[in-house]
Amino acid sequence: MGVAAIHPAWEVAPAFITEGYSLEMTAKDRDALTKAAPHIAPDTPIAITFLPGETMDARIAAACHVRASGFEPMPHLSARRIASQDELAEMVERLTVEAGAKRMFIVAGDPPVPAGPFADTLSVLRTGLMETHGIKAIGIAGHPDGHPALDSDGLWQALDDKCSEISARGMAPLIVTQFGFDADPFLRWLTDLRARGIAAPVRIGVPGPAGIKTLLRFAAHCGVGASAAVMTKYGVSITKLLGTAGPDALVDALAAGIGAEHGPIRLHFYPFGGLERTVAWINDYSAANGARA
Repeated sequence: MGVAAIHPAWEVAPAFITEGYSLEMTAKDRDALTKAAPHIAPDTPIAITFLPGETMDARIAAACHVRASGFEPMPHLSARRIASQDELAEMVERLTVEAGAKRMFIVAGDPPVPAGPFADTLSVLRTGLMETHGIKAIGIAGHPDGHPALDSDGLWQALDDKCSEISARGMAPLIVTQFGFDADPFLRWLTDLRARGIAAPVRIGVPGPAGIKTLLRFAAHCGVGASAAVMTKYGVSITKLLGTAGPDALVDALAAGIGAEHGPIRLHFYPFGGLERTVAWINDYSAANGARA
Protein backbone atom coordinates (compact mmCIF):
# COMPACT_ATOMS: atom_id res chain seq x y z
CA MET A 1 0.00 0.00 0.00
CA GLY A 2 1.49 3.34 -1.07
CA VAL A 3 1.88 6.65 0.70
CA ALA A 4 -1.46 7.87 -0.68
CA ALA A 5 -3.11 5.54 1.85
CA ILE A 6 -1.59 7.68 4.59
CA HIS A 7 -2.63 10.94 2.97
CA PRO A 8 -2.75 12.04 -0.69
CA ALA A 9 -0.38 14.93 0.09
CA TRP A 10 2.45 12.41 0.60
CA GLU A 11 2.56 11.66 -3.13
CA VAL A 12 4.29 14.99 -3.82
CA ALA A 13 7.38 16.22 -1.98
CA PRO A 14 6.58 19.29 0.16
CA ALA A 15 7.72 22.65 -1.15
CA PHE A 16 8.70 23.73 2.37
CA ILE A 17 9.15 22.12 5.78
CA THR A 18 5.73 22.94 7.28
CA GLU A 19 3.71 21.90 4.24
CA GLY A 20 1.51 18.85 4.84
CA TYR A 21 1.75 19.04 8.63
CA SER A 22 -0.55 17.20 11.03
CA LEU A 23 -1.92 18.19 14.42
CA GLU A 24 -2.98 16.55 17.67
CA MET A 25 -5.96 17.28 19.90
CA THR A 26 -7.85 15.85 22.87
CA ALA A 27 -11.57 15.21 23.17
CA LYS A 28 -11.84 18.47 25.11
CA ASP A 29 -10.43 20.54 22.21
CA ARG A 30 -13.52 20.62 19.99
CA ASP A 31 -14.22 24.32 20.60
CA ALA A 32 -10.55 25.15 20.00
CA LEU A 33 -10.66 23.25 16.71
CA THR A 34 -13.74 25.18 15.63
CA LYS A 35 -11.91 28.47 16.24
CA ALA A 36 -8.70 27.32 14.53
CA ALA A 37 -10.41 25.54 11.61
CA PRO A 38 -10.56 28.51 9.18
CA HIS A 39 -6.77 28.73 9.37
CA ILE A 40 -6.03 25.01 8.86
CA ALA A 41 -5.60 23.55 5.37
CA PRO A 42 -8.48 21.29 4.25
CA ASP A 43 -7.95 17.55 4.80
CA THR A 44 -5.18 18.14 7.36
CA PRO A 45 -4.72 14.96 9.46
CA ILE A 46 -5.67 15.52 13.10
CA ALA A 47 -4.88 12.88 15.70
CA ILE A 48 -7.26 12.43 18.64
CA THR A 49 -5.44 11.30 21.78
CA PHE A 50 -6.56 8.48 24.07
CA LEU A 51 -6.43 10.08 27.51
CA PRO A 52 -7.52 8.07 30.56
CA GLY A 53 -9.95 10.75 31.79
CA GLU A 54 -11.97 10.87 28.55
CA THR A 55 -14.81 8.53 27.61
CA MET A 56 -15.21 6.53 24.44
CA ASP A 57 -18.19 8.70 23.48
CA ALA A 58 -16.11 11.87 23.94
CA ARG A 59 -13.28 10.56 21.77
CA ILE A 60 -15.69 9.47 19.05
CA ALA A 61 -17.50 12.81 19.17
CA ALA A 62 -14.13 14.54 18.74
CA ALA A 63 -13.29 12.36 15.73
CA CYS A 64 -16.69 13.16 14.21
CA HIS A 65 -16.04 16.86 14.81
CA VAL A 66 -12.69 16.59 13.00
CA ARG A 67 -14.41 14.98 10.02
CA ALA A 68 -17.28 17.50 9.99
CA SER A 69 -14.74 20.34 10.10
CA GLY A 70 -13.17 19.13 6.85
CA PHE A 71 -10.12 17.37 8.26
CA GLU A 72 -8.87 13.77 8.46
CA PRO A 73 -9.37 12.14 11.88
CA MET A 74 -6.65 9.77 13.11
CA PRO A 75 -7.91 8.42 16.45
CA HIS A 76 -5.46 6.96 18.97
CA LEU A 77 -5.93 3.54 20.52
CA SER A 78 -4.05 2.82 23.75
CA ALA A 79 -3.75 -0.98 23.93
CA ARG A 80 -3.30 -1.36 27.69
CA ARG A 81 -6.26 0.90 28.49
CA ILE A 82 -8.73 -1.20 26.47
CA ALA A 83 -10.65 -3.56 28.75
CA SER A 84 -11.86 -6.18 26.28
CA GLN A 85 -12.06 -7.38 22.69
CA ASP A 86 -15.66 -6.16 22.59
CA GLU A 87 -14.65 -2.67 23.69
CA LEU A 88 -11.99 -2.51 20.98
CA ALA A 89 -14.42 -3.79 18.34
CA GLU A 90 -17.03 -1.21 19.34
CA MET A 91 -14.52 1.64 19.18
CA VAL A 92 -13.16 0.66 15.79
CA GLU A 93 -16.62 0.16 14.31
CA ARG A 94 -17.97 3.44 15.64
CA LEU A 95 -14.90 5.42 14.59
CA THR A 96 -15.05 4.08 11.05
CA VAL A 97 -18.83 4.30 10.65
CA GLU A 98 -19.60 7.51 12.56
CA ALA A 99 -16.41 9.51 11.93
CA GLY A 100 -15.34 7.95 8.64
CA ALA A 101 -11.90 7.21 10.09
CA LYS A 102 -9.54 5.58 7.61
CA ARG A 103 -6.42 5.81 9.74
CA MET A 104 -5.64 4.84 13.34
CA PHE A 105 -2.70 5.44 15.64
CA ILE A 106 -1.91 2.57 18.03
CA VAL A 107 0.35 2.68 21.08
CA ALA A 108 0.88 0.27 23.97
CA GLY A 109 0.06 2.98 26.52
CA ASP A 110 1.44 3.90 29.93
CA PRO A 111 -0.20 1.48 32.39
CA PRO A 112 2.29 -1.19 33.53
CA VAL A 113 -0.53 -3.76 33.74
CA PRO A 114 -3.05 -4.01 30.87
CA ALA A 115 -6.70 -3.42 31.69
CA GLY A 116 -7.66 -6.20 29.28
CA PRO A 117 -6.16 -8.63 26.75
CA PHE A 118 -3.97 -6.15 24.87
CA ALA A 119 -0.41 -5.67 26.10
CA ASP A 120 1.00 -3.85 23.09
CA THR A 121 0.40 -2.53 19.58
CA LEU A 122 0.94 -5.90 17.93
CA SER A 123 -1.76 -7.57 20.02
CA VAL A 124 -4.27 -4.98 18.77
CA LEU A 125 -3.13 -5.34 15.16
CA ARG A 126 -3.42 -9.13 15.30
CA THR A 127 -7.15 -8.98 16.04
CA GLY A 128 -7.64 -8.18 12.35
CA LEU A 129 -10.19 -5.50 13.24
CA MET A 130 -8.34 -2.69 11.50
CA GLU A 131 -8.26 -4.12 8.00
CA THR A 132 -11.72 -5.68 8.45
CA HIS A 133 -13.14 -2.20 9.03
CA GLY A 134 -11.36 -0.67 6.05
CA ILE A 135 -8.53 1.10 7.84
CA LYS A 136 -5.90 2.09 5.27
CA ALA A 137 -3.00 3.26 7.43
CA ILE A 138 -1.73 2.69 10.96
CA GLY A 139 0.38 5.17 12.87
CA ILE A 140 2.96 3.85 15.33
CA ALA A 141 5.34 5.62 17.68
CA GLY A 142 9.00 6.43 17.04
CA HIS A 143 11.39 7.34 19.88
CA PRO A 144 14.50 9.24 18.73
CA ASP A 145 15.29 10.08 22.37
CA GLY A 146 14.88 6.47 23.48
CA HIS A 147 12.32 4.81 25.74
CA PRO A 148 12.57 3.97 29.45
CA ALA A 149 11.21 0.44 28.98
CA LEU A 150 13.30 -0.70 26.00
CA ASP A 151 16.94 -0.46 24.96
CA SER A 152 17.94 0.69 21.49
CA ASP A 153 17.97 -2.79 19.95
CA GLY A 154 14.56 -3.54 21.43
CA LEU A 155 13.11 -0.31 20.09
CA TRP A 156 14.38 -0.94 16.58
CA GLN A 157 13.13 -4.54 16.62
CA ALA A 158 9.69 -3.47 17.85
CA LEU A 159 9.45 -0.78 15.17
CA ASP A 160 10.44 -3.23 12.43
CA ASP A 161 7.99 -5.85 13.71
CA LYS A 162 5.10 -3.38 13.74
CA CYS A 163 5.86 -2.03 10.27
CA SER A 164 6.04 -5.59 8.91
CA GLU A 165 2.77 -6.61 10.58
CA ILE A 166 0.92 -3.54 9.27
CA SER A 167 2.20 -4.08 5.73
CA ALA A 168 1.39 -7.79 5.81
CA ARG A 169 -2.21 -6.89 6.67
CA GLY A 170 -2.52 -4.66 3.59
CA MET A 171 -2.22 -1.34 5.36
CA ALA A 172 0.40 1.40 5.24
CA PRO A 173 2.63 2.06 8.28
CA LEU A 174 3.31 5.63 9.38
CA ILE A 175 5.84 6.44 12.10
CA VAL A 176 5.06 9.47 14.27
CA THR A 177 7.86 10.41 16.63
CA GLN A 178 7.74 11.70 20.16
CA PHE A 179 8.37 15.44 20.27
CA GLY A 180 11.85 16.82 20.83
CA PHE A 181 13.74 20.08 21.19
CA ASP A 182 16.90 19.31 19.21
CA ALA A 183 17.13 18.46 15.50
CA ASP A 184 20.33 16.40 15.82
CA PRO A 185 18.76 13.32 17.51
CA PHE A 186 15.97 13.36 14.94
CA LEU A 187 18.43 13.47 12.04
CA ARG A 188 20.62 10.71 13.48
CA TRP A 189 17.56 8.56 14.14
CA LEU A 190 16.26 9.08 10.59
CA THR A 191 19.64 8.06 9.18
CA ASP A 192 19.65 4.91 11.34
CA LEU A 193 16.02 4.16 10.43
CA ARG A 194 16.74 4.14 6.71
CA ALA A 195 20.03 2.26 7.15
CA ARG A 196 18.02 -0.51 8.85
CA GLY A 197 15.79 -0.77 5.79
CA ILE A 198 12.67 0.72 7.37
CA ALA A 199 11.11 2.76 4.57
CA ALA A 200 7.88 3.88 6.25
CA PRO A 201 7.02 7.58 6.02
CA VAL A 202 7.80 9.56 9.18
CA ARG A 203 6.20 12.50 10.93
CA ILE A 204 8.65 14.35 13.19
CA GLY A 205 7.08 15.50 16.45
CA VAL A 206 7.39 19.24 17.05
CA PRO A 207 6.15 21.03 20.19
CA GLY A 208 3.91 23.97 19.37
CA PRO A 209 4.61 27.32 21.05
CA ALA A 210 3.87 27.22 24.78
CA GLY A 211 4.97 28.48 28.15
CA ILE A 212 8.43 27.25 29.09
CA LYS A 213 7.18 25.56 32.26
CA THR A 214 4.52 23.77 30.22
CA LEU A 215 7.08 22.51 27.71
CA LEU A 216 9.38 21.26 30.45
CA ARG A 217 6.51 19.55 32.25
CA PHE A 218 5.50 17.62 29.13
CA ALA A 219 9.15 16.78 28.44
CA ALA A 220 9.60 15.33 31.93
CA HIS A 221 6.38 13.32 31.67
CA CYS A 222 7.30 11.88 28.27
CA GLY A 223 10.97 11.20 29.00
CA VAL A 224 12.15 13.66 26.35
CA GLY A 225 15.67 15.04 26.65
CA ALA A 226 15.48 18.61 27.99
CA SER A 227 18.89 19.33 29.46
CA ALA A 228 20.17 22.87 29.90
CA ALA A 229 22.31 22.45 26.76
CA VAL A 230 19.38 21.18 24.69
CA MET A 231 17.04 23.92 25.88
CA THR A 232 19.65 26.60 25.21
CA LYS A 233 19.97 25.26 21.67
CA TYR A 234 16.17 25.42 21.42
CA GLY A 235 16.32 29.08 22.45
CA VAL A 236 15.36 28.75 26.13
CA SER A 237 17.39 29.53 29.23
CA ILE A 238 16.67 26.76 31.71
CA THR A 239 17.17 29.29 34.55
CA LYS A 240 14.43 31.58 33.20
CA LEU A 241 11.17 29.68 33.36
CA LEU A 242 8.89 32.61 32.64
CA GLY A 243 7.78 33.44 29.14
CA THR A 244 7.08 31.30 26.10
CA ALA A 245 9.05 29.47 23.45
CA GLY A 246 8.30 28.44 19.89
CA PRO A 247 9.96 25.81 17.71
CA ASP A 248 11.54 28.26 15.22
CA ALA A 249 15.14 27.12 15.78
CA LEU A 250 14.16 23.43 15.73
CA VAL A 251 12.14 23.71 12.51
CA ASP A 252 14.89 25.81 10.89
CA ALA A 253 17.42 23.09 11.72
CA LEU A 254 15.15 20.31 10.44
CA ALA A 255 14.58 22.22 7.19
CA ALA A 256 18.33 22.56 6.73
CA GLY A 257 19.17 18.98 7.73
CA ILE A 258 16.52 16.78 6.16
CA GLY A 259 17.44 15.49 2.72
CA ALA A 260 16.25 12.98 0.13
CA GLU A 261 18.25 10.27 1.90
CA HIS A 262 15.90 10.53 4.88
CA GLY A 263 12.89 9.42 2.84
CA PRO A 264 9.37 10.86 3.06
CA ILE A 265 9.14 13.25 6.05
CA ARG A 266 6.46 15.62 7.34
CA LEU A 267 5.93 17.40 10.66
CA HIS A 268 3.45 16.59 13.42
CA PHE A 269 2.65 19.35 15.90
CA TYR A 270 1.86 18.77 19.57
CA PRO A 271 -0.12 21.91 20.52
CA PHE A 272 0.92 22.17 24.16
CA GLY A 273 0.10 25.88 24.11
CA GLY A 274 -3.26 25.37 22.40
CA LEU A 275 -4.48 24.58 18.89
CA GLU A 276 -5.12 28.19 17.86
CA ARG A 277 -1.69 29.30 18.97
CA THR A 278 0.02 26.40 17.21
CA VAL A 279 -1.85 26.92 13.94
CA ALA A 280 -1.07 30.65 14.03
CA TRP A 281 2.62 29.85 14.53
CA ILE A 282 2.62 27.39 11.62
CA ASN A 283 0.99 29.91 9.29
CA ASP A 284 3.32 32.73 10.35
CA TYR A 285 6.38 30.53 9.94
CA SER A 286 5.21 29.27 6.55
CA ALA A 287 4.54 32.81 5.30
CA ALA A 288 7.95 34.04 6.47
CA ASN A 289 10.04 31.00 5.50
CA GLY A 290 8.11 28.96 2.96
CA ALA A 291 9.97 30.30 -0.05
CA ARG A 292 13.36 29.27 1.32
CA ALA A 293 12.61 26.33 3.68
